[in-house]
Order: sequence, then structure tokens, then C-alpha cells
Amino acid sequence: MVAALALAAGCSGDDGGEPSGSGTSATSPSSTTPAPASPGTTSAPPRTTATAQGPVKLTVASTVATGIEVPWGLAFLPDQTALVTERDSAKVKRIAGGRVTEVGEIDDVDPSSEGGLLGLAVDPQYPTRPYVYAYYSSGSDNRIARLTFRDNRLSGQQVILDGIPEAAIHNGGRLRFGPDGFLYAGTGDGGDRPNSQDDGSLGGKILRITTDGKAAPGNPGGRIWYSKGHRNVQGLAFDGNQLYAAEFGQNTWDELNAVTSGANYGWPAAEGIEDLDGMTNPIAQWRTDDASPSGIAFAQGHVFMASLRGERLWAIPVAGGKRTGEPQAFFTNQFGRLRTVEAAPDGSLWLTTSNTDGRGDTRDGDDRILRIAISR
Repeated sequence: MVAALALAAGCSGDDGGEPSGSGTSATSPSSTTPAPASPGTTSAPPRTTATAQGPVKLTVASTVATGIEVPWGLAFLPDQTALVTERDSAKVKRIAGGRVTEVGEIDDVDPSSEGGLLGLAVDPQYPTRPYVYAYYSSGSDNRIARLTFRDNRLSGQQVILDGIPEAAIHNGGRLRFGPDGFLYAGTGDGGDRPNSQDDGSLGGKILRITTDGKAAPGNPGGRIWYSKGHRNVQGLAFDGNQLYAAEFGQNTWDELNAVTSGANYGWPAAEGIEDLDGMTNPIAQWRTDDASPSGIAFAQGHVFMASLRGERLWAIPVAGGKRTGEPQAFFTNQFGRLRTVEAAPDGSLWLTTSNTDGRGDTRDGDDRILRIAISR
């Protein structure tokens, strides 16, 4: 197992809004100072032989778009324009040259506290296969649908996978195509903790499926899921073949995990680094006040992690599934809640705010998409 530093301190919940229950808060040290480990864990430097990455510098280069209502999923097309989902309206918008236009609406979406129209992915063979994929809450379950996107319009919605546990909270929702051409989806436990360890449930898992919604070849036990023991996965990113996932903790620790096939990430027995037999530790953990992570992206040797309650963008240096240095925090409390970050075709990052979701303080122009330049 990989040990991780405990980063910063705080308390409480999913999307920055779930009550903290019996969790306690600690006094926040600086973001670069290791916090005391929770009982039964260690707070040691990462055990890795990977090359350490130097610090990055992030600057806001421009505002790409404003006035988007609860943006959630974001995906780029080969022409470098982007599609973005609105969680509560069920609309999909296209962003081209700073202009925002509606291209369609997903049917049967039932928004809730954390549910609605969520993740979005573009087929890796687009436009030969002119499809986009959407993850959404129907009111009875979470589903993944395939739609045709042609002539700047969505059509032909077809559900390829349903039966993912759904509730007002813990719906997961992120979609990401891997380098193997299969579609990965992060799910939540749907508010029912045993789902995460139940091999027969799609809840609390990372799924790996074909574009027809079937179990991808090579999945553990021939099942639809790739890994289990997750609480609420809303961030997925690849560095080559290595998958990383960001996960909401309950009261104490949010996590960044390096994901491998068949691994068990511990929930509900473990939250953060617990060193439990048969369960895999995260490579980094944060107090929930400082993170509550949603989307992640990989670029320039770093996983970039958007934080809701934490209202900051974390940059975590990684290589080969190991953390290689100290995370850096950017834009703390400058733009409010941050939901999604994606690597853009031009080498920048696109970062969305999430202040119109009922849990943030709305500012003029919210919600917006920012273009972030990366340098060293």
C-alpha cells in the first residue's frame, strides 16, 4: 500500500453540504504542512522511486463563458469546441469562440441535491462514431445514455446502462474514456453504504464498459465494475494507462486514489488511510473542509483537482500511480466552489465554478468557465 501525507484540516461533507455528523474538526495548519494522522494511520512521505515533479504556476488567462447554470460535465470535441452539461436544467451547451449555444436536452433527468445531468464524454472515434455519452439521474436510478451529436444537435438518446443506485446524494457521475477505448464511470453508494462492497451492485464502484454498455473485456470476474469500495467518485483522469480517482469522504478524509483493476478502496470500513488488510490506501488525503473534490484532470505530471467546499484547485504531482511531492493549492476562495477541471487541447485547463447549485454564494457572471494557463 502507498502511504500519503494528511493535508490540511477541516470537516464535513459531500458537495460541501452533507452534515458532519459525529466527525470532528482540527485546527488547519498550512496547506503544505502534514496534519497529524488519524488513529491507526501513518503520515509518511510517499514511498516511490518515481521522479519528483517541480512546482507549477497557474494563472487565469481568460473567462471562457459566463451565465451557465450548475455546469457539471465538460468534454472537448476534435474541433476544439466544448460541450458542457447543466445539472438541473438537463441541457447541453456548446462553447465555441466564447459563444454559448444550446444543442439539446437529455430526457428523463430528475435533478436533486446532488443528482441530475452529470458527466459527459465524447466517443474517442468521433466523428466517425458521432456519439456523446451522458450520465444522469432518472429519479429511480442513475443511467448512462449514448446520443448522436451531428450538425451541432443531439438526437437519438439510447440508454446503454441503468440500475446504478440513485439518491439525493452520492450519485457519482463522472465519465472518462480510457486509452483502451472503454468508458469508465465513477458511481456513488447511493446513500446505502453496503453497496460499495456488494459485488452485485453498481454503487460505490468505478465501472468499465463498452460503448454498448456491456462489461469490458478483462474486468474482474467479468463484471461491469473495475474497482470497488468507493463512497462517491466524481473525478476520473488518466496519465497514460494509469487511472486516478477523486472521492468524497464522509466527515474526515477526502481521497485521491491510484486505481487498479479489482482493487478494493475500503469504504465503508475505511475513510482515508487506514492500512486495512485487502484494501488499498489513497495516495493523498485532505480534510473535507479543504477539498470535497469533484472533477480531476491530468496535465504536465500533475493531477489537478477541483474542490467544492474547499473552494480551491489542487495540483498534485504524480507519476506511475505514486505521489511524487507536495500538493499545491491555487485560487483559494477566489471563485467560490469549483466543480470540474479539464485539460484543453491548447494545453491549458478549463475550470468551472459551481456557485448556482444551491450551496454556494452566487457572484456576478456565475456560473463561469475559466481558462487556466500552466507554467513552471
